[in-house]
Amino acid sequence: MPTECNQEAFRFHPLAQREVRGRFDGGAITSDGGGLLLREVEKRTGIIAQFAACFRDHRDPARIEHTVEELVAQRVYGLALGYEDLNAHDQLRRDPLLAVRVEKEDPQGESRRRERDQGQALAGKSTLNRLELTGAEVREDERYKKIALEEAADRRFVAVFLAAHRAAPREIILDLDATDDPLHGEQEGRFFHGYYGHYCYLPLYLFCGEHLLCARLRPSNLDASEGAREEVQRSGGQIRAAWPEAKITLRGDSGFCREELMAWCEQEGIDYVLGLAKNERRKAEIAMELAQAAEQYRQTGRAARVFGEFFYQTRESWSRARRVVAKAEQLEKGSNPRFVVTSLSAEDWPAQKLYEDLYGARGEMENRIKEQLMLFADRTSPAFLRSNQIRLYFSSAAYLLLQALRRLGLHGTELAQAQGATLRLKLLKIGALIRVTVRKVWLSLAGGYPYVDLFRQVSAQLCAAPLRC
Repeated sequence: MPTECNQEAFRFHPLAQREVRGRFDGGAITSDGGGLLLREVEKRTGIIAQFAACFRDHRDPARIEHTVEELVAQRVYGLALGYEDLNAHDQLRRDPLLAVRVEKEDPQGESRRRERDQGQALAGKSTLNRLELTGAEVREDERYKKIALEEAADRRFVAVFLAAHRAAPREIILDLDATDDPLHGEQEGRFFHGYYGHYCYLPLYLFCGEHLLCARLRPSNLDASEGAREEVQRSGGQIRAAWPEAKITLRGDSGFCREELMAWCEQEGIDYVLGLAKNERRKAEIAMELAQAAEQYRQTGRAARVFGEFFYQTRESWSRARRVVAKAEQLEKGSNPRFVVTSLSAEDWPAQKLYEDLYGARGEMENRIKEQLMLFADRTSPAFLRSNQIRLYFSSAAYLLLQALRRLGLHGTELAQAQGATLRLKLLKIGALIRVTVRKVWLSLAGGYPYVDLFRQVSAQLCAAPLRC
C-alpha cells in the first residue's frame, strides 16, 4: 500500500562496497496489484453490492462524501487483502488502486472533495467504524452513526449460493458446525465456556460445500444447537423456493443431535446424518462388533474397524426410534467406538459407506471455518454483540469473494483448492506502480512476480465468465 512521503532513510547491511538504504518515497506504489482480480469477481457476482443493500443510509444526501456501497466495498476488499484493522484505512484511503476497486470515479480523490478530506479518495477509520457501531434504530438526534444494518445478510449469502449454479442440483448437503471465538475484553454476551476453557462467543456456521450460507454470532452460554433449526429452516426454505425438487441432507456433529432438529427434518422431508454421543447403553448394542475389531487388531497389529447398525430410542428425549450406524474401532490406545444417527435407509446407504463416505466428509467444513479466521472473523473486539455480528458479516462477505475467485478463475489451476491466505499471497499481493491520467489508470506490475503464467490464466478465465446483469 502507498504511504505519505517520509524522508527518513533506513540503513541496511551493505552489498560489498555499496550502501543499501530505503525510504518511503516511492509515490503511487501498491502492494495489492493483484487485487483487481477481486474487482473482476465482483463485476460477475455482485457479492459486495448485495451485502451493501442490507444497510440503510440515514445521512443527509447533500453531505455524503462516500456512499454506503463504497464504504462496504472498501472494508470487504481490505479484509480480503489482509488488512484486519480499521486503523490501516487511514493509509489505505490514499491508495488509488483501492479506489479503483471501490469504483471511485477519481482514484486520486480530486473530485467531490470535502475540506476535511481534501485529496483523499476513500474513507478513514472513523467513517468506516460507523458501519459497525450504528444501532438497529437511528435516532433523529444522532449525528454520526446513521448507517444501519436493517436486513440480515444471510439471505443475501444464500442468494449468492443459488446464483452460482446454472441449474438446480439433484442433491445438496448442508453442514452445521459451531466453533469458539476467544474474547479478551468485556464484550456483551461474553461467557466462559468449559469445553474450550476460555471466554468466547460461539458462532454458528452453515455451509453447502464451499458456499457459506449462514454466520451467526452467539453468546457461549448456549447449547451448540441453539438456533440451528431456525437457520436451517430459513436457508432451506430459500433454497427449496428456488429448487423445489432438490434433495436436502443435513450433516453435523453430536452437538446438533437434538430431538427438535431431527423431528423438524423428518416433518419437512429433509434427511440428516448427525453424530451421536457414546454411552454404555449404545456401546452394549455393538458389543459383538467391538469384540471383532479387537480380535482383528490382535491378529494384525493394525487399527481395525467393524461397522454395525441398530435402531435406538432414548428413554425420554426422543419421540421415536431411529437408525444408528456404529463404528467399532480398535486402536493401539484402545477401543474407539463412534455413532451417528440418520434418517437415510440402509438400502441407499449401507453402514460403512454412510459413515466413511458421507459423515466422514463433514471434516472438510473445518477447512472452511479456518478460512474464516484467515479473514479475521475472530476480530470481535467492539463492546456490543450487534457490532461484532456486523464484523462477522464483513469477514463472511470477504470469504464469499475469495470463494467466487476460486470458482470462476482458478478451476483447472494449481490453486483450484487453495485457501484464502494462499490466494492472497500468490495472486493478490503483487507490487505495482500506478499512474492515473484523465483517460486511463495504468498499472505496472512487478517484473519479478513469479506466477505470471498463473495470473494470466486466472485473468483469462475471469474475463470469460459472464458479467452480472
